[in-house]
Amino acid sequence: MSTTPDLSRAEWVKSSYSEGNGGNCVEWAPAYAPSGAVPVRDSKDPHGPVLTITSGAWSSFVSAVRGGELDA
Repeated sequence: MSTTPDLSRAEWVKSSYSEGNGGNCVEWAPAYAPSGAVPVRDSKDPHGPVLTITSGAWSSFVSAVRGGELDA
């Protein structure tokens, strides 16, 4: 049995922090978050690889972005 979620019908949401110019865009599939795994991908490569991270790790990442902790 595969533990990889079937993402063929996933609805992807672009990050509100994306620059809007085709640049650094991250998308995630929020419907999967309640299962404990959050699929994340590069919006420029929608058929490319997907990272699946825990809901807790995703929450920590989003908090760090909002708090400006990852600004270069």
